[in-house]
Amino acid sequence: MIHFNNAGASLMPRSVSQAVNGYLTTEEETGGYETQAAYANELAAFYTNTAQLLNTQPANIAFTYSSTDAYARALSSIPFRAGDVILTTNDDYISNQTAFLSLQKRFGIRLVRANDKPGGGVDADHFIQLARQLRPVLLAVTHVPTNAGRIQPVEAFGPVAREIGAWYLVDACQSVGQMPVDAVGIGADFLCATGRKFLRGPRGTGLLYVSDRVLESELEPLFIDMRGADWATTDTYTPQPTARRFEQWESAPALQLGLAEAIRYANEVGLSYIQNRNAVLRERLQAGLADLPGLRLLDTGDRLASLLLFTLPDHPTPAPVMAALKQQAINFSMSYTNFALIDWERKGVEWAVRFSPHYYNTDEEVDTVVGVMREFLTASRL
Repeated sequence: MIHFNNAGASLMPRSVSQAVNGYLTTEEETGGYETQAAYANELAAFYTNTAQLLNTQPANIAFTYSSTDAYARALSSIPFRAGDVILTTNDDYISNQTAFLSLQKRFGIRLVRANDKPGGGVDADHFIQLARQLRPVLLAVTHVPTNAGRIQPVEAFGPVAREIGAWYLVDACQSVGQMPVDAVGIGADFLCATGRKFLRGPRGTGLLYVSDRVLESELEPLFIDMRGADWATTDTYTPQPTARRFEQWESAPALQLGLAEAIRYANEVGLSYIQNRNAVLRERLQAGLADLPGLRLLDTGDRLASLLLFTLPDHPTPAPVMAALKQQAINFSMSYTNFALIDWERKGVEWAVRFSPHYYNTDEEVDTVVGVMREFLTASRL
């Protein structure tokens, strides 16, 4: 098997699955509450490991069940009013765009998207111009869009958010784990990620970074519970002083332990090494596919991550190429127009195959995948 679906869900290191299974075995033998208490130190490592990963402090980290879960908790903490502006991009993730539209529908906020550059990706100058002109309540940018391998200039917008007094929410779902991500250096107020993608953690896990500015302003999730707050008097509660006010009491300790181990593992391997190795794999894959007639690469620009999407203009449906890849035990994922409506309608794309190699993939695997695609395209022309 060749696993080129790391932007969907990576293969876990053995130590991650061992951590999850070991916890569940103990829970089976001794009980849920008792096991959680016995593993208190190991579970706390999630916060210290994640703080190291994102260049922050454990108090700024919350455990969640997915990146979208983290994103929703962050959005819910902002007291939107009718007429408030959310400034975002054309490439923000489908679930984020849907959440913005839901806020627009329910609260009457105004959703504004900055222009793209001619080659794709947000036009940073236009984004900043709109921010200063419209004074939005929230700036929201996806670091690496799922529909393209572009790395967006998220570090350019943190200072602007501070300048105009806006909150800044960064979706780092596809970047955390495949490159160094400095939440403080970016200037994010909220930054979310998932465990299952390039971090190589278990599914059903995510994380949320919350800035000191958010904590000091006493923002809190709309549906805060007994994990995030203490019931102080009959009619009052006191939020937790740390990012754990964004957590919920019922959790998945076995999965949290697995994510803690995945992050420890990534920190030990080194994010700079991972980024550099991924760049070598992507460039090799891109060069090989670019030479194949009948294949259209969709990713352009000089800052590309380890996501590579292509379509086959002469094939109205993806079924034949999907079958060819599956027959050779090559894992991949599919993207369709509604995943990136604005970008792909403009490009005239209805579907695309997404390859996403990771640092544990080999040069030989890249060459094999290119060879399979070459054989498929040659055969389809006969």
